[in-house]
Amino acid sequence: MYDFDDEGPMHVLHPEQSWDFLRAREFGRLAFHLVGDVHITPINYAVDTDNRIIFMTSEGSKLFGVTANRDVAFEVDEVVDERATSVIIRGRATILEGQDRYIIEQLPIRPWVASPKSVVVAIEVDEISGRSFDLSRPWLHDIPRQ
Repeated sequence: MYDFDDEGPMHVLHPEQSWDFLRAREFGRLAFHLVGDVHITPINYAVDTDNRIIFMTSEGSKLFGVTANRDVAFEVDEVVDERATSVIIRGRATILEGQDRYIIEQLPIRPWVASPKSVVVAIEVDEISGRSFDLSRPWLHDIPRQ
C-alpha cells in the first residue's frame, strides 16, 4: 500500500500518503479544549478539495468547544493484519456559514447516528503526520486454534 524510504518496523508516511489514508476513511477522533479540559470524541468526516477535514455537528459540548477554542487535533488509525497506521492532524476549527456550508453537498459525509446535525465545521490543517507500523504481536501466534 505504501512505498517507504525507511527500514525497520516504524515508517513515516509522506504527507500525500497521509492524505490518501484520510480520504479512504470516514471515521476519526476529534480532540478539543472545553473549559480547561481536553475532550476527545468520535466523528464521521470527509476531506474536501482544499485538504480540510469537514464534519457536521449539532448544538452541544463539541460545538461549544471548537467555538471557544479553535485549536483542535484529529486522528484516524487502523490495524489490519500485521500493520497499524495512524495519521494525526493539528489545526483550527471553523464553523462554515452561508454558501460555504454547502460544501457538504459535494462530499460523502454519511452520519452514523440518526440525529440532526446542522452545523458544518472545517478543520484547517496546520500540520499532518502519519506513521505505519509493522506489527509482530507474537501472542497472536500462541493462541491455540480450535
